[in-house]
Amino acid sequence: MDMDGNSPRRPPRRPEREGSYGYDIESMDGSGAGGPPPWSAHHNGSSEALLRYDDGGADRGSTQQPLLRKRTVNTTSQIAIVGANVCPIESLDYEVVENDLFKQDWRSRKKKQIFQYIVLKWSLVLLIGLLTGFVGFFNNLAVENIAGFKLLLTSDLMLKGRYIRAFFVYGGCNLVLAAAAAAICAYIAPAAAGSGIPEVKAYLNGVDAYSILAPSTLFVKIFGSILGVSAGFVLGKEGPMVHTGACIANLLGQGGSRKYHLTCNWLRYFKNDRDRRDLITCGSAAGVAAAFRAPVGGVLFALEEAASWWRSALLWRTFFTTAVVAVVLRGLIEFCRSGKCGLFGQGGLIMFDLSSTVAVYSTPDLIAIIVLGIIGGIFGGLFNYLLDKILRVYSIINERGAPFKILLTITISIITSMCSYGLPWLAACTPCPVDAVEQCPTVGRSGNYKNFQCPPGHYNGLASLFFNTNDDAIRNLFSNGTSTEFQMSSLFIFFTAIYCLGLVTYGIAVPSGLFIPVILAGATYGRIVGTLLGSISDLDPGLFALLGAASFLGGTMRMTVSVCVILLELTNDLPMLPLVMLVLLISKTIADSFNKGVYDQIVVMKGLPYMEAHAEPYMRHLVAGDVVSGPLITFSGVEKVGNIVHALRLTGHNGFPVLDEPPITETPELVGLVTRSHLLVLLNSKNFMKGRVKTSGSFVLRRFGAFDFAKPGSGKGLKIEDLDFTDEEMDMYVDLHPITNTSPYTVVETMSLAKAAILFRELGLRHLLVVPKTPDRPPIVGILTRHDFMPEHIHSLFPNLNPHKYHSASMAG
Repeated sequence: MDMDGNSPRRPPRRPEREGSYGYDIESMDGSGAGGPPPWSAHHNGSSEALLRYDDGGADRGSTQQPLLRKRTVNTTSQIAIVGANVCPIESLDYEVVENDLFKQDWRSRKKKQIFQYIVLKWSLVLLIGLLTGFVGFFNNLAVENIAGFKLLLTSDLMLKGRYIRAFFVYGGCNLVLAAAAAAICAYIAPAAAGSGIPEVKAYLNGVDAYSILAPSTLFVKIFGSILGVSAGFVLGKEGPMVHTGACIANLLGQGGSRKYHLTCNWLRYFKNDRDRRDLITCGSAAGVAAAFRAPVGGVLFALEEAASWWRSALLWRTFFTTAVVAVVLRGLIEFCRSGKCGLFGQGGLIMFDLSSTVAVYSTPDLIAIIVLGIIGGIFGGLFNYLLDKILRVYSIINERGAPFKILLTITISIITSMCSYGLPWLAACTPCPVDAVEQCPTVGRSGNYKNFQCPPGHYNGLASLFFNTNDDAIRNLFSNGTSTEFQMSSLFIFFTAIYCLGLVTYGIAVPSGLFIPVILAGATYGRIVGTLLGSISDLDPGLFALLGAASFLGGTMRMTVSVCVILLELTNDLPMLPLVMLVLLISKTIADSFNKGVYDQIVVMKGLPYMEAHAEPYMRHLVAGDVVSGPLITFSGVEKVGNIVHALRLTGHNGFPVLDEPPITETPELVGLVTRSHLLVLLNSKNFMKGRVKTSGSFVLRRFGAFDFAKPGSGKGLKIEDLDFTDEEMDMYVDLHPITNTSPYTVVETMSLAKAAILFRELGLRHLLVVPKTPDRPPIVGILTRHDFMPEHIHSLFPNLNPHKYHSASMAG
């Protein structure tokens, strides 16, 4: 968000205001906003704070409205869009809570248990690879058979001259498949709509949005993707496969689901966000490997695009996962070569072998590549800009309910069917080449040289692109030795149609990926450029199609290393590596001058508070104390039960600082941080004391184990509403020391906000405690959470701050 202002100097420290916090929220009913809370001794009299506490990334009264145009202001937490439904979001606890229970658990663990943990983790990684590979194969098997049957039925009617009936059969099949995909998505799992990559990317960044990795989402992602691709939409199953792999990893990592009675006690080791994050990273890499048959590309995709946090052990696990996927797919495809899989085999998983083409390039070829890169950057930036506008219009329709989502999907399906069936009639019939390697015209199977309405011995070049599955259309564009197969007018028509249909299709209530539309459009204009520059370049038009696809991928998604390796694994054409690298770098550089990558834009539009790897330049002119201040809601080390209960009931805070005060200590000192979930477990045990006396915590260490405080999976955890207390119990005390994280990350209040942001992101934190610089003050100033680093929040505090001016000043300096 742009910020107005002219002063290049650091803004003056804003005055402390009541209710300005940096806390973490799960949900809040606002019932405590009417007056001072019962725990005012620790709250210092601020009642407004009940409406100002926020999540890691929450929106404290911000007017940001992701996607939706009209919305009631939410003063408790930032809101995100999950399948057009508005929901509060929560941050994930990637940090290890080092309390007494955790320390006792690690001290008591034997070598056998540590070995069991390691074996289980590798076993889960193996299962993720196996299941994702089977799901990827099943998706392609189903799509090839369903779409193949539809296309063969239509082709048979056209060969008999029944063109009108053929259109109604073709459009009717597409309509039924599209309506089925939209219905299960709208009614069962709205979060399954779209590619899912932005949600997975945000999750691995530390943002948890409701139901994005639920079992119902996994079910709809698989079958909705099959139905949507089979319906002829200009979308791919590659993005949904990333989401599918992440859902499989999440389901295995949480020990199943309590809601669906799928739990396993032996998986209790992984009931924490940290281990789930590692498994979901492996799942996202496996999804790419299953979609493209590109195992190394999957690892690099997880490293470059998905994961916000990386380490060497994770590299080995993702590599192992994608290797398993590659082995599974290869074995299943070999099985299907004998014809036991129906129509699968002629099409199948994406694989375009261009290794037979000799890539010898000269200086004129490099000029053509530079032109392709510039075109890809411009088209990619325009694509992202138009997609942003279209998604905001679609959100207004989708928020009206499931029937409107289905109606929108049906409308796009009719438009797509009309284009794919009607536009080939504009192309002239071309005589079959004498030296054609394949059968011409193609009858009864997929491939080049579609007959469509042409007489015997002729083919329709535009129908060879439209009247195929998307994978087969890409094969036709990438095919070498076919420089005269497609007329220039056919390529222009196809590019315009695919570019527009790709824009209007993404955003409907169907699992849909952007890889295939982008590759199709890029390969088409790449082939156009190759044909136009044929007089000065010796490269095959199929190679130009590959480079065009790379340029458009770089211009839209802004990925370089992973896209480069994926394309090389797809085409088996290593000599093209320098040219692919060059075109990706040029297109990304050009497009970055216009806007962000498409997935980054969608993350912002959905309202997901994503922490970037770099700090904004204007953050260097602020300090941590500028964006967070007191008073704070804190607990004593030995706290009254009533104070805790009232705090949990009237607020949605997730983390509370714990202080030891006289007479327990001589001066107030910070003990650490205690989380809401741990407090609920401790309160539920009802082991209270009548006096305010610090204990050794032996009861807690005897009564509980570390796994009793583990985070539940998809099932429902403890809520304060589920607990009842008598008046006598409310007047008793409880010792919080055994469950308090005694080693939270802290920064001094004078640390620059930019440095704090980098620290927060790289360590995967949810809370970052801010302590005073001078010793004569309370031991804690406030807490930084994800929200405090969001531009909207900083703008609300400093409306005169101009980040562009600071950026210019810093560049000049």
